[in-house]
Amino acid sequence: MLFQMIDDKSECVGIYANEKLYYDEFPQGLSSTWKYSSILRDREDVTYANLYCKGRSLVDACPEHLKARLDKILGRLKAFLVAFGEAKLSLYDNCFYDLVPQRFILEYCDIKNEITKHVLSEGEKPANYHFLLGLSKVIEDIKYRKLNVDTSSLNISSEKARLFYKRINQIDPYIQYDGFKSKTGRLTTRKKSFPILTLDKNYRSILKPNNDYFVELDFNAAEVRTFLALAGVSQPKGDIHQWIGKNVFNGEFERDIIKQKVFAWLYNPEAKNQKLEELFDRDKILDKYWDGEYVETYYDRRIKADAKHALNYLIQSTTSDLFLRRMIDIWNLLKGRMTYISFSIHDSLVLDFSREERELFNEIIEMFSETEFGKFKTNINVGKDFGNMVKFTPRTN
Repeated sequence: MLFQMIDDKSECVGIYANEKLYYDEFPQGLSSTWKYSSILRDREDVTYANLYCKGRSLVDACPEHLKARLDKILGRLKAFLVAFGEAKLSLYDNCFYDLVPQRFILEYCDIKNEITKHVLSEGEKPANYHFLLGLSKVIEDIKYRKLNVDTSSLNISSEKARLFYKRINQIDPYIQYDGFKSKTGRLTTRKKSFPILTLDKNYRSILKPNNDYFVELDFNAAEVRTFLALAGVSQPKGDIHQWIGKNVFNGEFERDIIKQKVFAWLYNPEAKNQKLEELFDRDKILDKYWDGEYVETYYDRRIKADAKHALNYLIQSTTSDLFLRRMIDIWNLLKGRMTYISFSIHDSLVLDFSREERELFNEIIEMFSETEFGKFKTNINVGKDFGNMVKFTPRTN
């Protein structure tokens, strides 16, 4: 049975099915809908059409014969949203079905049902569907985790700081990630999201945990480690740039110089470095994962790429998917706990950690570090705010 969620907040439960609205008991046999909602977290028997079309919007997925009708409905929806903004009504604080006429809800959900049916009948289930669903669950959970934004200690003596202060106080303190917008699968943020990916490092201290402290997990040289793995080389236990310095350059250069040399060579297909090429066979890796037109990654992503970008896309996408799988595993571990995933920045994961659950610390670090390509060295930082994180070294027995 096709159905649609009327709202995606856990406190605003309601669905459309059989041309009716249900707010208390749901009918039996619910099977397919447009998009995942946290209300459906424990339902393993539901299929999500937007994952079949890899995150395309309703407009992009809509068949030709429904477009005029959809345009009319979306025009009305836009008018409602504008009115909510003018009245300063936040959809984070109100149920959608309390703010619009019931007739509109019926019309909107009905056309979503028709588009869902079209996509599922015409589309093919992606090879990485279960990963996309797991990621959707994490993104949806983060979406309704209110950030603890404290601007009281912000020094607004400069014009730049005053502009930031004004802007940040006009934004809802919630992060809305988009798992489909980037070519490589790396998370981006939606237009009205809190700007976590572009937040100036000078202002990060405005973010404070809702529990006791932030814990940040970050792979040591993640993309270089991915490249090493794709080249068939076992993962070094220590810092990878120091390892390259010792095993490739015979201790000839300092770490920062080695890092510069590696990145200058790695992402420039025309760059030459005989010593690095003896360890990293770029041509061999591209022969395996790039057919001259598309990159086919280890994680079943297919990305159109020319010779200049093929290796870059391959490494960035593989690293991103590796990281996101660790994030999904940790999210599953933390279900029902006080500790939760607050946000991520590229291949850095930030947890809002409860001191009462410190017994989870080592298990989380181990889960993050263990990858399909071997154990990645993980950097750990801890802090009372995101602007003052300090390096943490776990005790070893």
